[in-house]
Amino acid sequence: MKTDLKQIQSPIQAEMIEFELKFRDLMKSKVKLLDHIMNYIVKRKGKQMRPMFVFLSAGLSGTINDSTYRGAALIELLHTATLVHDDVVDDANYRRGFFSVNALWKNKIAVLVGDFLLSKGLLLSVENDDFHLLKIVSNAVKEMSEGELLQIAKARKLDITEEVYYKIIRQKTASLMAACCAVGASSTESNPETISKMREFGEKVGMAFQIKDDLFDYGEEEIGKPVGIDIKEKKMTLPLIFALQKADWFEKRRIINLIRNKSENKKAVNEVIGFVKNSGGLEYAKEAMNRFYEEAMGILREFPDSEYKTSLQSLVTYSIERKK
Repeated sequence: MKTDLKQIQSPIQAEMIEFELKFRDLMKSKVKLLDHIMNYIVKRKGKQMRPMFVFLSAGLSGTINDSTYRGAALIELLHTATLVHDDVVDDANYRRGFFSVNALWKNKIAVLVGDFLLSKGLLLSVENDDFHLLKIVSNAVKEMSEGELLQIAKARKLDITEEVYYKIIRQKTASLMAACCAVGASSTESNPETISKMREFGEKVGMAFQIKDDLFDYGEEEIGKPVGIDIKEKKMTLPLIFALQKADWFEKRRIINLIRNKSENKKAVNEVIGFVKNSGGLEYAKEAMNRFYEEAMGILREFPDSEYKTSLQSLVTYSIERKK
């Protein structure tokens, strides 16, 4: 199985190069300041996994066409808008190791930049009559906003159940991955059943991806986000939820008290991490992640063999075996 992103990208290599050029062109503005910020954003884009899921899903379901490029651009524009706004909300100075837009240009400009990206995406779809794609992506953005707000509301009470946790990550993370795959299939004018299958596939991948991300908080890999960041932000993730479910009343109260009142204290955070590890929380979360992974792979097996299918299988494996 292909293991690195370059190999995984091989069936859509030409499309990804063309997409990059089209996307850069799309981000241009006549306002000098805005053009400067757009350049900054484009140069610091990540691994491009979302466009890869769009193009590979399109290749798996039918034939990649102009609508596929617009669908991938729509996803990137609306998702980038949400990230720029998120950094303002979180007062975050960094994004992927680089200064965030709000850190360099302040909040007012960052919010307007997010609005600009959002309107660019809407116009791209409306001007090309891609209403079917716009519907998919707009629904994902709505879900993401609801998921974030649900998490904020629950973080105040620290009373998240496993069921609520799954609802949050389904909305916050999996909805966007589901949209990528549904947009890819929908751009090829696939039948509703295929689009629905690809949407479900993307959702399963997104669920596994988020649980993997939550495991990084416990120092499960050599690299990754700083350890204990979710605990500091009072985010209840699956390993912690499971550990608290298993604990007796006294221990549960003690740990919740540490999270609520001492989450800035490194010693307290390490104590919570130790509690989760000793309770089997990490193993439980890994089992859940692997379940979603297997379900995603099961959906792919229903499709005929092709280079797109092979690359999608590898991309799913890469997304849960990544080190950061």
